[in-house]
Amino acid sequence: MRLKKTKIDPEQKAQFLAKVKQEKDAKQSGYRERALALFPHICGRCGREFAGKNLAELTVHHKDNNHLNNPPDGSNWELLCVSCHDDVHQDGDRVNHFGGYAKGAAPDESLSHNPFSGLKSILGADEKGVD
Repeated sequence: MRLKKTKIDPEQKAQFLAKVKQEKDAKQSGYRERALALFPHICGRCGREFAGKNLAELTVHHKDNNHLNNPPDGSNWELLCVSCHDDVHQDGDRVNHFGGYAKGAAPDESLSHNPFSGLKSILGADEKGVD
């Protein structure tokens, strides 16, 4: 049995999307505007400078990964470009199943294996056998 698709009123959809965008902008503009007023418009990782139109590429990174921790002195923020911000969250942080971030995922011990570790002794043995 197929479910019947209900038609969405375009006006209600537009109102809903406008409300979501307004709430998002209000939430982000608070600490973003304060961070931009407090800090120089330079990425804290790569040192790239931002001004004018490309200022939108500068993001606010929460050092403790808690977006609700927004002290007025900005001690939990650093300005990062979009690329560096993505790198920070992909490299050291892993999203846990509770929706938060877990610092420093456990190292994968299989990555420390060196398949060529005994190669030198094998090559040395072959050279001795040739003489």
